[in-house]
Amino acid sequence: MADNKILKLQKLGFQWETEDPFLVTMYHKDAYPSGNDQQGPSTSLEGRKLGEDFTLRDGFRMYHGNEVPGFPAHPHCGFETVTVVLEGFVDHFDSMGASGRYGDGDVQWLTTGKGCQHTEMFPLVHQDKGNPLELFQIWLNLAAKNKSANPDYKMLWAEDIPVMQSIGSNGKQTTVKLIAGKLQEMTSLEPTAASWAKDPNHHVGIYLLHMEPNASFTLPSVSGTLNRNLYFYQGDEIQIEGNRIPSSHRVKLAGDQEIELTNGAKDAYLLVLEGEPIQEPVAQYGPFVMTTEQEIREAFNEFRRTQFGGWPWGRLDPVNEADSGRFARHADGTIEKR
Repeated sequence: MADNKILKLQKLGFQWETEDPFLVTMYHKDAYPSGNDQQGPSTSLEGRKLGEDFTLRDGFRMYHGNEVPGFPAHPHCGFETVTVVLEGFVDHFDSMGASGRYGDGDVQWLTTGKGCQHTEMFPLVHQDKGNPLELFQIWLNLAAKNKSANPDYKMLWAEDIPVMQSIGSNGKQTTVKLIAGKLQEMTSLEPTAASWAKDPNHHVGIYLLHMEPNASFTLPSVSGTLNRNLYFYQGDEIQIEGNRIPSSHRVKLAGDQEIELTNGAKDAYLLVLEGEPIQEPVAQYGPFVMTTEQEIREAFNEFRRTQFGGWPWGRLDPVNEADSGRFARHADGTIEKR
């Protein structure tokens, strides 16, 4: 596109391309049926490639789960996962001894640092109705100096996350949910201590936009070095400075100019990821993200030697009781309930 405010336009796939300081974003949307006594699907799983089921069939995928959909115990190190659950629930267990259940608007901010194992299982808690799931998992890199940080996580509960309504001149509304950063006079909850987002000078912004039909919203000018990407994941079309953008597209935008978004005839849903780049080498092998190949080898050796603390939960795909509600049990024994 010729407009100097729109720098790139790209069709969205399962994994969404991002830019420094982000690594990748995954978007999950599954229409799970009612659950059974094990909190798995009540329907037959015959014909699925269980353990590696990424094909949408009957409206859902099992991913790496065999009974309950999701991602059984697996290691990470050197970056952060920011898991934004729009609908449905996630059960968390990790090698530090922490566990929990979050969903329906909650966000988990996990610093993997020097290494941990964790699970993300999707329990189907309702036996009398469907269990739809919709979430983003955003991978945010850590600066080299913080890749050796102790693993840590925070819950950003839905009730506490700042939300703003912006009304345009035509009376149409845009709702903004601010997960990280500052927007107009609104400031997000704090991330974990080692995060690149912790320093406001890094201008890390993670926020969701819901635009009513014909609503308009202006992204502010931040800096000339900012990487800013807009993910238009649901709707019909929007206009950006007069350019028509269909849904299911990523738009790379200039970070040092005000940019007006105008929605079309249907509700539009968008994710914005922006931040100053870390500008350090990235060496990645699967769930390990360091700055050199040697560090990757050292991380693998550490995992083989210690299992990043081991796995205290018995089975690799544990879930909480169906009626446990939303809670977080931290490694120090502290319990948060919602």
